[in-house]
Amino acid sequence: MEPLSIGQVAKQAGVGIETLRFYERRGLIDSPPRKQSGYRQYPENAVKRVVFIKRAKELGFSLKEIAELLSLRVEPGAKCADVKKRAEEKISHIKDKIRALKRMGNTLKRLSDSCGVKGPASECPILEALDK
Repeated sequence: MEPLSIGQVAKQAGVGIETLRFYERRGLIDSPPRKQSGYRQYPENAVKRVVFIKRAKELGFSLKEIAELLSLRVEPGAKCADVKKRAEEKISHIKDKIRALKRMGNTLKRLSDSCGVKGPASECPILEALDK
């Protein structure tokens, strides 16, 4: 199999070139060997790894958490239960965020409803509430 350039990996994985460089600096993908010219030569499995990172990010995992998930895959003795535990922790965190966002939305709705839209902005009840 022919090694892939950074542009090829980025295109196939649906990310930008700078994203790949960032993941490399963070240790999420291995630093690939380079040609004499200095160009990176990625193995084909780099695309799969970047797609994994991208999907995990879409599910709300931080880069640190993604690094932990990736290390579990190769860690001797790691069990599926270890991965499930991290997923359940993420679910709990997401539910907490949803509750917080609902509170924020309800508060903003009350403030918005209290605004009569007439009068100067300096007397706006929304701005006054934010001052408190």
